[in-house]
Amino acid sequence: MHIHFIIHEHFEAPGAYETWGKHHGHTLTCSRVYKEEPLPEKLDDIDMLIVMGGPQSPATTLQECPWFDAQAEMAVIRRAIQVGKMVIGVCLGSQLIGEALGATFSHSPEKEIGKFPITLTEAGNANPLFAGFGSKLAVGHWHNDMPGLTPQAKILAFSEGCPHQIVQYSEWVYGFQCHLELTPEVVELLIAHSQSDLRRAGELRFVETPEQLRQHDYQEMNQALFSFLDKLTARYGG
Repeated sequence: MHIHFIIHEHFEAPGAYETWGKHHGHTLTCSRVYKEEPLPEKLDDIDMLIVMGGPQSPATTLQECPWFDAQAEMAVIRRAIQVGKMVIGVCLGSQLIGEALGATFSHSPEKEIGKFPITLTEAGNANPLFAGFGSKLAVGHWHNDMPGLTPQAKILAFSEGCPHQIVQYSEWVYGFQCHLELTPEVVELLIAHSQSDLRRAGELRFVETPEQLRQHDYQEMNQALFSFLDKLTARYGG
């Protein structure tokens, strides 16, 4: 299987997604747009497109961030969806999926940075791909926005601070506002590049301190992500 990542910043790394791909021996390629690497022109040999997060939003312009072309990325996402590829968006990536399908992103009711529980909805509990999550799961968060909803979209999970945590857009297309891919190494990268946000820890109820972020165990959420990916790819391949 060939997985292609769109990576917006080096500190928004694939983390557990990459771990899972390597463990299964999949081919992993990427467009590191912060290094001005091109987006994929052909999707024929790509089975799964994973669009990672970033400090940008779908409304960020090329003038504001010269290496982030939201319209070009949304065009790639639309093409991937149209030809039946698996598409996963993480944080900013989830918002770009919604935008690509005509659903405008919005600000989340709360800024969330840390490890907090998400709760599966009735639709989430009914989706067999999420059987490894339980009804509640503590996962990583690092966001201030959330993806929009198309008429066909299903909200699969929410948190106390954000109503759109996991969204299913179609059979093969999922948006994760939350970060199940976090590892201690990725968290250190994020801490180093989020000092202004982390200064509000203690002031905002869902923003943790660097010390709290470092103390968390991220393995359970990683295992839940691996379970989802295993089930998704098995169904896709079958």
